[in-house]
Amino acid sequence: MEPSITKIEYFLPRMVLTTDDLAQEFNKDSEVIFKNTGIRKRHIRNPKQIGSDLGYEAAKKLLTKYPEYISKIDFLIFCTEGLDYKAPTTASTIHYRLGLNEGCGCIDMPMGCSGFIYGLSVANAMIYSENVSCVLFIAADIPTSVIHSEDFDMRALFGDAGTATIIEKSNLGKIGKFIFGNDGSGAKNLLVERGSTRSPLDLEYLKQYENQTGNLAHGRMSMNGLEITRFSLEKVPILLNQTLAKNNIAFEDIDLFVFHQASLIILNLLKRKCKIPDSKFYIYLEEVGNTVSCTIPIALFHAEKENRLKKGDKVMLLGFGVGYSWGGTILHY
Repeated sequence: MEPSITKIEYFLPRMVLTTDDLAQEFNKDSEVIFKNTGIRKRHIRNPKQIGSDLGYEAAKKLLTKYPEYISKIDFLIFCTEGLDYKAPTTASTIHYRLGLNEGCGCIDMPMGCSGFIYGLSVANAMIYSENVSCVLFIAADIPTSVIHSEDFDMRALFGDAGTATIIEKSNLGKIGKFIFGNDGSGAKNLLVERGSTRSPLDLEYLKQYENQTGNLAHGRMSMNGLEITRFSLEKVPILLNQTLAKNNIAFEDIDLFVFHQASLIILNLLKRKCKIPDSKFYIYLEEVGNTVSCTIPIALFHAEKENRLKKGDKVMLLGFGVGYSWGGTILHY
């Protein structure tokens, strides 16, 4: 028996921003927006919902389906870029809300786009060490809370979501070896400004954004799309080859490639540059958009639902983005 992903669930807020809505608001062509983004709908949290609420709902959905895990889970990882408090850990508060047992460790991971890979590696290592046997890995992000209402490019791209994944020892498959990378010089190219310890909010900032929902009190996201694309095209093909080598697997032996769902443009450029056949490249953007740390588990959920995955398949997972950070592994189904 090896550590493996055995269950995935996710939760989307009720409010929906469609591409038609954006086209009307910004006086643009809806089909052109869709062609460039690959997105028809993005789910938007209500102003009272934060990341932990979406993650909690995803986990509650999973535990309602599989209540036996309530007593089995002995570690909880929460990945988000929007923690509830500076202290305590948000994972601890979610643990309490879910009614998990006291013999369960809790940690937070503010990782963003690479978060699912990093969290999966921590869960995998902890189970291999035999210190825990069943990990609940919750990822949740609310990027729409840090996007200015007039920022068309980011509003067209991002959506909010929460996911819940069970990692445990199983005969159903295993998780391969991991590759990681980081380049902090790229931090400025995808950055949430203000609302932090280094750059806290002040009255001048709140006055500047008084016409925005909540005065953009969580901060404001800025993105240099050209530099993010350049970074992705430079690092991801290298990451792909390193992940293959680390796992001693040939490119041709990968049955499905599931990348962080950054944008349709980036995904198509990477598919072309890495020479991945359409039949082996999975995209799930149209109904949810870029949901940051949640994109890979949501894509895996739907790939399995659509029978794109079967027992014995080898699946490459690559996460990359904010930080800059990147990571990859192979799932053996």
